[in-house]
Amino acid sequence: MRDESPLLRYLSLLLVAGFVLVPLLTVAIGGFKTMGELRVNPFGLPESWFPDNYLSSLFSQRLWLSLGNSVLLALGTVVLTLIVSTMAAFAFAQIHFLGKKLLFSYFLMGLLFPAATAILPLFIRVRNLGLLDTYWGVILPQTAFGLGMAILLLWGFFRQLPEALWDAATIDGCGYARFLWHVVLPLSRPILATVAVFSLVHSWNSYLLPLTLLNSSRSYPWTLTIMDFAGEYSTDWPMILAFITLTLVPAVVFFLVAQKQIVAGLTSGAVKG
Repeated sequence: MRDESPLLRYLSLLLVAGFVLVPLLTVAIGGFKTMGELRVNPFGLPESWFPDNYLSSLFSQRLWLSLGNSVLLALGTVVLTLIVSTMAAFAFAQIHFLGKKLLFSYFLMGLLFPAATAILPLFIRVRNLGLLDTYWGVILPQTAFGLGMAILLLWGFFRQLPEALWDAATIDGCGYARFLWHVVLPLSRPILATVAVFSLVHSWNSYLLPLTLLNSSRSYPWTLTIMDFAGEYSTDWPMILAFITLTLVPAVVFFLVAQKQIVAGLTSGAVKG
């Protein structure tokens, strides 16, 4: 079977890139416009570049406060997700115990239910635990909702590890904990980076959970701080677009830096042998 035409391949890639980049560029350029020009010319280049929206956002306290809150929530979610999902996936992949398949299926059922379906009982539970309007009150639910995908990805990698590694570690006197720490984790950096990126992006873009569980505006991540730009009678859309652009930069940079690890993590274990 002949390979597809390089021209067709490049056109397909350009089409996909256009669907991704055009909205991002529209948002970034919209931040340089005034309200009147944004209404008249929402998609074209501005007649005169107006950087005040970016400068006002860049030097405002609420931008850095919201970014700090988002970083704390994201780092807490990533670290806790990696710790819990790594231990759980390792147990499901390498340890034989009663009820393993049932428990594994229970974790994967979390992929079937979005957070919105459990928002009311979740709010009541967080309130009863005294975690309402705290960082942990958001980090713990975000971690719980992300465990299903994280365990699935890590389990798929761990079960492809050669049995000879475990046999050699057993001969050297390694238990499960030492085998996980000294053998498995050094080999799992690509898939761990993949899980970390997915968890970070999910937390960075989270809106419903912080909106429900946080009451103080000083604890708001950037997704909730956008509401400050919406007034009773009007909304400063150019300022919102500039604010969104600045808050997306850290996530995009992190994704670009880690993209090789993401691809390696998603493709590791795809071919056994």
